[in-house]
Amino acid sequence: MSKSKDVKPFDCITDFIFVETDLEPSDVILVPGSSHPPLMEKAAELYHQGFAPYILPSGGSTLHVETTEWEFLRQIGMASGVPQERILEEDRATNTFENARYSYAVLQETGVKHEKIILVCKAGHARRALMSYQTVFPRETIFGVAPVADRNGLNKENWFMTEEGIKRVMTEVQKIGKYFPHHIPNWVN
Repeated sequence: MSKSKDVKPFDCITDFIFVETDLEPSDVILVPGSSHPPLMEKAAELYHQGFAPYILPSGGSTLHVETTEWEFLRQIGMASGVPQERILEEDRATNTFENARYSYAVLQETGVKHEKIILVCKAGHARRALMSYQTVFPRETIFGVAPVADRNGLNKENWFMTEEGIKRVMTEVQKIGKYFPHHIPNWVN
């Protein structure tokens, strides 16, 4: 049996880490905390295309921005033409699970529907971000994923071409292996 020249042993890692889905109209666009402007620019683009009436960036204080990640992303959203009242606030989270947990609390407190959600995240962080939000939100919640390349342009087509790309993606694989084993029994029941 001959193997196709196009199939590589790491294709399963690419398929696992780099989640991207078709998008459909949703209740809200969520952006995990970051100092990466293209995330909020993508969220604003989706907002203007009518995919959702609200954007909820998430993130507290960090060394990467002068204020909070939320404020940093909010400013980008407003500069991209998103009305301030359409940008919800979550400015406490310090990691991806907290982004999910606190964002869920904000949606509950504000009464914003969250049956369908678009998650805008870095391409190499897509699986871990999605799993974090799926762990926190009700099982019925439908997630669409809109990935954005990181500062180095890391994406599913090129991550395996540099030592740095390989290191970053394999670190994501390791983090998933550390973060989620204790959640699996909850997902079964």
